[in-house]
Amino acid sequence: MLWKCSVCGYIYEGDAAPEKCPKCAVPEHKFSNLSEEAANKITDSTRTNDIHMELIKLAARMKRLAEEGMEINLDSTCYVTFKKAQEEAGIIKQRSKSEIADHAGKGKW
Repeated sequence: MLWKCSVCGYIYEGDAAPEKCPKCAVPEHKFSNLSEEAANKITDSTRTNDIHMELIKLAARMKRLAEEGMEINLDSTCYVTFKKAQEEAGIIKQRSKSEIADHAGKGKW
């Protein structure tokens, strides 16, 4: 069963609500049991959110590598390729961040 804190939105998994919220410390009566539909949204989105977080990490690494290549500045075409990779990494990062935010807004986090 999944339980949601009505104060901070923390999601707790267990047979009963916790005695106090692990995030904001309010008592258990501030938790509500999520419907099966709401719980399934959260469960189903867990893996895709993890994948988005991995893509964000990879995009950050890609950006650092592209910056290193730009610093070497072997030639103009190589520099342009690294510059495009840097820009595209930023787009990938923001796209995944936006999708995670969208999931959270729809109760899928």
